[in-house]
Amino acid sequence: MPTLKIDGIQVSVPEGATILDAAKKCGVRIPTLCYLEGLSPMGACRVCMVEVGGAKTLIASCAMPAADGMEVKTNTRRVREARRTVVELLLSEHDGDCQTCDRGEDCELRTLAQELGIRDIRYKGEKPPPRMDASSPSLVRDASKCVKCRRCVQVCAQVQGVGAIFPQNRGFDTVVGPAFETGLADTVCVNCGQCAAVCPVGAIVEKNQIDEVWAALDDPAKHVVVQTAPAIRAALGECFGYPPGTLVTGKMVTALRRLGFDAVFDTNFTADLTIMEEGTELLSRLKKAMIEKKQVALPMFTSCSPGWIKFAEHFFPEMLPNISTCKSPQQMFGAVAKTYYASKLGKKSEDIYVVSVMPCTAKKFEAQRAEMNSSGIRDVDAVLTTRELGRMIRQAGVDFGSLPDGQADAPLGLSSGAADIFANTGGVMEAALRTAYEIVTGRQLPFENLHVKPIVGLDGVKEASLKVEGTLPEWSFLEGATLNVAVAHGLSNARRIIEKVKSEPGRYHFIEIMTCPGGCIGGGGQPRFTNDEVRKARIGAIYKEDEGKKLRKSHENPQIKQIYEEFLEKPLGEKPHKLLHTKYTPRGRT
Repeated sequence: MPTLKIDGIQVSVPEGATILDAAKKCGVRIPTLCYLEGLSPMGACRVCMVEVGGAKTLIASCAMPAADGMEVKTNTRRVREARRTVVELLLSEHDGDCQTCDRGEDCELRTLAQELGIRDIRYKGEKPPPRMDASSPSLVRDASKCVKCRRCVQVCAQVQGVGAIFPQNRGFDTVVGPAFETGLADTVCVNCGQCAAVCPVGAIVEKNQIDEVWAALDDPAKHVVVQTAPAIRAALGECFGYPPGTLVTGKMVTALRRLGFDAVFDTNFTADLTIMEEGTELLSRLKKAMIEKKQVALPMFTSCSPGWIKFAEHFFPEMLPNISTCKSPQQMFGAVAKTYYASKLGKKSEDIYVVSVMPCTAKKFEAQRAEMNSSGIRDVDAVLTTRELGRMIRQAGVDFGSLPDGQADAPLGLSSGAADIFANTGGVMEAALRTAYEIVTGRQLPFENLHVKPIVGLDGVKEASLKVEGTLPEWSFLEGATLNVAVAHGLSNARRIIEKVKSEPGRYHFIEIMTCPGGCIGGGGQPRFTNDEVRKARIGAIYKEDEGKKLRKSHENPQIKQIYEEFLEKPLGEKPHKLLHTKYTPRGRT
């Protein structure tokens, strides 16, 4: 382990660690702008420069390996002036108006300028021409604000394996975006928003739908309902100064009522509904394959993550038959709200306006897909990210911290703990196993506290095996079978799993894919900045929410039983097939 000194503090780090890593270990903060945890360092922005004994020039600490005996200084006059100059040069060509920019107080460039004491820009550089791209239903690009840090390029290529954007041209003329200045909507972009989540400025942001929602709330002819995804309750508090992983479920419900929604529901309800449909679909496919000896598309993949669906449509269309036909919980909710719930109120489907609050920018894309209208009209009318909801609450003058806890409304507000863990990588799989295993055997899943530990955590690809023993008579064909499952999060890991499926047919039976690192808790619409420490805190909060509930399995939810008795009849039946299931379409790669 190399041992070096950072500002006189001796520290030992593993071989291959950088100066930046060493500084973090001994509590010295070095500012960065292009650096992303866990990805290859670029040294592009030069904000993290330090003095290294014996070196003639300043060194980019994010890219320089720590060496034994190094003496590093991070706060000399030379270092401070160099950083200040770099930031001033970036500001000189940054066409950003902080008063109206969506990023506002969350702009890393602005924060750096304040920290470095920049009050005037000495270099009056030429501004790049405006280049707005609002073609995507999920994201808006403003290239004039781009600082060419290339974070978005890295996360799109290395984490997601998509490669929709990259730098073009050179020097001042460099533009980061799709080839030939194509709009994002016309590329292989999967709308995941991870680019927006890592952009240090306002060059890529989610497409704002706040005004649309306010307009609906102000329309007396509309009955406006809101659904909240499971990941929101562990992240919304960060918009108001709470530490990551603080559960704010009750305050969130009260805040939404204060905004004027006619009913506050929970996407968790249809997460439970998804498990009933998806679990039954998996068992049906296994039965056809094992008893009827039919050609069935196995393994079956989950279908909750719209970024993953679009990724498969572009890059692996041959795998589309393997994806569950179930809509995502968001879309199931819209279909149920505009049929079952509308009939209970005696209203027409078009009178119900459904708003989703999601951790995911791809949900904006999903809501406007042509096939998502099984109620006869669009299932979900508007989608807000966690960040957008935070802004709406502040716009309304609501003091979030002082709010009492509220509870979601019936009949679409009760959910199990299994629905909560949809937020985490591995959660959909665990929720499905909790129900499927009990349906087949009549007994509870044989894992401590119901958690399938091999698929818990932030490993990119996780696997588990479950031997089925003591089946009920209807499921005797599964007696002694071993169910092999896999979980992947981040689309580059999804690619790895698919390659395994192709090279080893029959290896898996069921696979969960989540588009974003960590699952929905790391979604592109969550409060910034999300690193593994933040992901772990949010994941822990979600498991706490699950473990604190009396109902922890989807099939035990009495309101799920009620909706089948009153309306849907049975899983995979005719009505669920029409309202809750769909199909997907192959797309080109260009």
